Amino acid sequence: MTMSTDQIWPFLSVAGLRERLGADPAPTVLDVRWALSGPPGREAYAAGHVPGAVFVDLDADLADPPGAGGRHPLPDPQRFARAMRRSGVTLDRPVVVTDGGDGSIAARLWWLLTHHGHDHVQVLDGGFAAWAASGAEVAVGDEGAPYDDAGPADGYPFLALEARLPVVDADGAAALARDGVLLDARAAARYAGEVEPVDPVAGHIPGALSMPVPASVLGEDGLIVERDELVARFARVGAVPGAAVGAYCGSGVTAAHLVLAMHAIGIEAALYAGSWSGWVTDPSRPVATGSLPG
Repeated sequence: MTMSTDQIWPFLSVAGLRERLGADPAPTVLDVRWALSGPPGREAYAAGHVPGAVFVDLDADLADPPGAGGRHPLPDPQRFARAMRRSGVTLDRPVVVTDGGDGSIAARLWWLLTHHGHDHVQVLDGGFAAWAASGAEVAVGDEGAPYDDAGPADGYPFLALEARLPVVDADGAAALARDGVLLDARAAARYAGEVEPVDPVAGHIPGALSMPVPASVLGEDGLIVERDELVARFARVGAVPGAAVGAYCGSGVTAAHLVLAMHAIGIEAALYAGSWSGWVTDPSRPVATGSLPG
């Protein structure tokens, strides 16, 4: 038996987490610290994290090896489930995911847990940066995974038996760009093909619209904007409830932030998990450049 998702806003404030950490049971807190240019996430976690938070490695736990599916293909469900059980995740206990600050990496873990059947997952709004800035207690050191592959002895084991959220491949992404709404979460300069720091080809999927994260969903304070503002921002690009909508980025990680934000306002958006790094593995696929969809 799992918890109902009714009325659960997927972003949790620092004050909300502080209150819940004093409850019994407290939520399972997972820390996904990662950056394209480093430093290693585990080092950042060890330097300071929410007390009791368990470090989760994006490359090792939340992705399969790079290949035709891109730089961060979705992980094998059973391997992912084992990593989550080792981290203390059970289906009947809430999970709060945090990263260094803007939520764009934490969203990948929110997406995977939700996709694979967990009913109560939230992202810490503002991440560890907001937590530390609030004056809340900070733990240091690498605590390590607290359990073996079986997970906690109490609670319902996390088994990753479901596939709830929509996913598209390259053909599906092309169809969304042509007939629906496909949002590109990368920086505008990467979308335009002006720079490309990691993938071998610059540009974007023809027909896709630029909606960079985190700026497109966060306010100047670095926190998620209010619901009405989110609705307005997505409506401006045609992303509304009932529309055919999808999102991609460089490797399928930060695009989950757009999917998360749309989920919060009732839009079911598909994730193109291969994203740009998967798209360009086939040289026959078209590439557009410039600031317009193409």
